[in-house]
Amino acid sequence: MRIGIVVDSACDLPLEYLERNNIVILPITVRIGEAVLADHRDEQATLSFLHAHVAERGHEAETTPFTVNQIRDLFLGRLVIDYDHVFCMTITKTRSPIHDNAMQASFAILNDYKPVRQAAGHNSPFALRVIDTQNLFAAQGITAVEAVRMRDAGASVQQIRVRLEELAQNTHGYMIPRDLYYLRNRARTKGDRSVGLLSAALGSALDIKPVLYGHAGNTEPVAKIKGFENAVEQMFKFTGNRVMAGLMTPTVCLSYGGELSEMRALPGYQRLRDICENNKVEVFESVMSLTGMVNVGKGAVVAAFAAPPAPFKAT
Repeated sequence: MRIGIVVDSACDLPLEYLERNNIVILPITVRIGEAVLADHRDEQATLSFLHAHVAERGHEAETTPFTVNQIRDLFLGRLVIDYDHVFCMTITKTRSPIHDNAMQASFAILNDYKPVRQAAGHNSPFALRVIDTQNLFAAQGITAVEAVRMRDAGASVQQIRVRLEELAQNTHGYMIPRDLYYLRNRARTKGDRSVGLLSAALGSALDIKPVLYGHAGNTEPVAKIKGFENAVEQMFKFTGNRVMAGLMTPTVCLSYGGELSEMRALPGYQRLRDICENNKVEVFESVMSLTGMVNVGKGAVVAAFAAPPAPFKAT
């Protein structure tokens, strides 16, 4: 059976990996004033857009995911011919309409695919499963990587589905934002009151950084640490400790809102890489999606993995 994998462009994985494994991207379009870019995970295009627009006016950005009709057209024009079963994994539905759009499109796709497949010489049925990863950014990469591994190992559709749904409930993403004022302004633009002016001002004045935690569709602060580099080091250390304790998949995903060389120079990074290598855990690093950067600001760092739940601890 030919199994296809689809993610949206907020999923932080390297473009080379996505292309090598034939992972299809549902792009999210970002508009800042008159500047528009459809995010196809091109890191150079993202960085160029970041330097030109995001730093100054990113909090004003409008993000537009693929519509129901665009998703339907993509599947009927290509995917129902190329594959027999497709897993479409989306950013958490609590933060974006793309999951609901994909669900609505799936009904039309399953109603309309037969003539398209028959014209291409395929008389077998086509199936589609939309999975809410219940997370964001680098954390979305965990399920995508596992889907590739299982597909390549010859796992059945049922085995992959059960595994991906299990991982979605046990994937943990941690983020350290660099600029709380930006985060506050972006939240205010979107009508999200979770980052207040007072907390942003105090955090910036005292150089206190929150550790933001994504899990099971929720995002919330789980710690406050003085100093950006210290906070990142604590996040990397915690991630390394979880690796040594044992993960549910041999995967850690990292993403950064800028040049990756900046992330690699942060304290704790090399220790985390050494721990992953010693424990045979593969690390995927990518520039954060443009969608991610306009929502959380440049310079943010994200680390993600799948494991049983455990409280964040800073030492």
